[in-house]
This record gives sequence, C-alpha cells and structure tokens, in this order.
Amino acid sequence: MKPLIIITGPTACGKTPTAVALAKLADGEVVSADSMQIYKGMDIGTAKPSIEEREGIPHHMIDVAEPSEDFSASTFQQMARAAIDDIYKRGKQPILAGGTGFYINSVVYEDALSPDSADDMEYRLELMKQPDIYERLKKLDPKSAEAIHPNNIKRVARALAYCELNGSKFSDHKPEKRPLYDASFFVLHRNRALLYEAINRRVVDMISQGLVEEVKELLKLEKHGTAMQALGYKEMLPYLSGQQSLEEAVAAIQQGSRRYAKQQLTWFRHQLKGTWLSMDEYSPSEAARRIFYGEKLSGHST
Repeated sequence: MKPLIIITGPTACGKTPTAVALAKLADGEVVSADSMQIYKGMDIGTAKPSIEEREGIPHHMIDVAEPSEDFSASTFQQMARAAIDDIYKRGKQPILAGGTGFYINSVVYEDALSPDSADDMEYRLELMKQPDIYERLKKLDPKSAEAIHPNNIKRVARALAYCELNGSKFSDHKPEKRPLYDASFFVLHRNRALLYEAINRRVVDMISQGLVEEVKELLKLEKHGTAMQALGYKEMLPYLSGQQSLEEAVAAIQQGSRRYAKQQLTWFRHQLKGTWLSMDEYSPSEAARRIFYGEKLSGHST
C-alpha cells in the first residue's frame, strides 16, 4: 500500500500550517478533510486557508461544491480518493489534513461507508424532520451523542436510526476497517485552556475579517443545502434577524466551537490509533520536521 500521511486534530490547533510545512519537506500536496471547506463562498467561517497561507502548496477538496448542494460523505470519499491517486501518479506525497474525522475514515478505510438499506435511509429522512432526535440519541447511546455535534443532523439521524431499528448502540457497531493506504496518523493537540483561548480569538478575528457580510451573501442564495447549518453560520442568523446582539452571536459561536473541539478530541481518542503531538511545545514547522524525519514526538501514542 502507498503511504498516506494524515494530520488531524481539533479546530484552531495548527493543522493547516503544519500540513503546508510538511508538504514542503515531503514534496507533497494537501488534500483537505474538512466537511465545510468544500463549499465555495464559505471562507471566513470555515477558516479556509487563503492563497497566501497555502504558500504555493496545491490544496485539493477546497471550493469543490456550491453552498446550495447537499454534499455527502460518499461524494467526498470518491473525490478525495481520486485526488490522492492523481497526486501519487505525479510522483508527489499526499497529505490528508483536516478535522472531520468521519471524512478521514471514509477515505482511508475501504468499508467505512457501508451501504444502507432503503428502509434505513427512509427512516433517517423521517428522523431529520423531528426536533428532538439528539436528545433521543443521548438517552439511547450517550457515547455516540458525545462524539457527534448536535447540529450534524445527518449523522445524528444515522446513529439514532441504527439504535432504534437494530435495538443496539451505534457506538458498539464497528465495521471491519480495511485500510487502502499505509496510513500514518498524527493528531495535533493543545492544552485545553490554551486551545479554548485560541478558539475565542479566532472567532473574534472572523468577525473583523467580515463573517457577517459572508453570511449575508449566503442568505441571498435561493437554496442553502446543509451549508447554513455549519458552525459559525447558523449562530449568526438570530443576530441578522434582530433577535440577538452581535456580542451574543459571537459568544454562541465561541461556545459551539469549544464544544466541537471537545467532541473532536473525544472522537480522535476513540477512533484513531496514531501519534499525538503537542502544539504547545512545537511550532508548525518544528512539528512538520518531527513528522517527516521521524524524530521523537512530544505527547503520546494511542
């Protein structure tokens, strides 16, 4: 199997600069594994790397869909694998980088997205229309609820449908993982308090960079698909409708982002076997050198 380097971790921990620095060392290209950076026009709220931040390194799976599209994990899987194959063919090293663990697994493992029955899919669609499905999942399968963001309605419905239709917990369902690549996982992390401070600052910066205007432009579209359910976007809607102040909207985004980071870390601990690297001790370029040259890493392996 061909080597694939995966850089992941919670939001605001330095995945993008680390991946760029590593790509320079490894003669590589970056394949984004972020479920929202795929959408055009959603740049600020998703912390999409700018052309300057990419530093000349090609980035794939960014701006590949319109916000009006309902972009599935299976579509991402197919496109990301095609991008990785193309990188290999050109003699480069692919680096899969991002914080959407479910998307990472969908790319790396052959059977990560097993086919679902028509009955199951129909039931999921019905569940997605109901308002209390996250609370129901918390009662039936607390572990799955902890690992899934409440606003990720598709994944909540998938887990709840499994629980209710099969009479067992979705978190206990572990399909056989057959890797398609010789994958090396690196999970970047930070001290919890420092991570939360970085998240809070990032949200404030997003406002100054024009997040409000970006959301207004998206609202002009006739259809938003699932894009407007993204963290950092849906929280702006009460402010734009006059129901909340801007300060309240900012606080809601910060709280949601901190909660999401906690859920990401929980998911990584339970789902990934890799090397954890503390970004409190290393700069992105230092972390990249330690990954590339195989030097002793800070943190721990799980």
